[in-house]
Amino acid sequence: MNAEEATPARWRLVEIWGDTADLGHLAWSIAIGVAVSLAGYLVASRVLAGTVGTPELARAYAMLAGLGGCVVSGLICARLFEPKREVVEGAAADPRWREEVLAELATEHGGLGSMDDLPPVVVREMKELEIHELFASYEPRARHAEGVEGAAQ
Repeated sequence: MNAEEATPARWRLVEIWGDTADLGHLAWSIAIGVAVSLAGYLVASRVLAGTVGTPELARAYAMLAGLGGCVVSGLICARLFEPKREVVEGAAADPRWREEVLAELATEHGGLGSMDDLPPVVVREMKELEIHELFASYEPRARHAEGVEGAAQ
């Protein structure tokens, strides 16, 4: 099996809600979801029609069974279809990309603030995630850039 057979064709992958999906798997997932949830609703509706006192209450419970079918179909699809994303950990990311993200965050939110203002629990968590040094090294450069802009005006 060559590399082209191992990975789906590029045109078959789409981005939906910030995630990558295979169009074929997506279509099957929708079909499975409709079938399982509708079956759950119809079976519960038929069973509850003679058991529950009012038809409105029977429909309400049948709708809950249909929602339960949605959860079951999600579990089925999760088992059938693997995720299409690749998670890369470590130093493989481009440092320039990180700098661009920090600059974008600072622009969108009016600056990143000072590391001195962070509570100790946040600093500890940032160190565990290995992003403390990234933010700490960005702060002096941001202050320097602000000073240069202020002097130019």
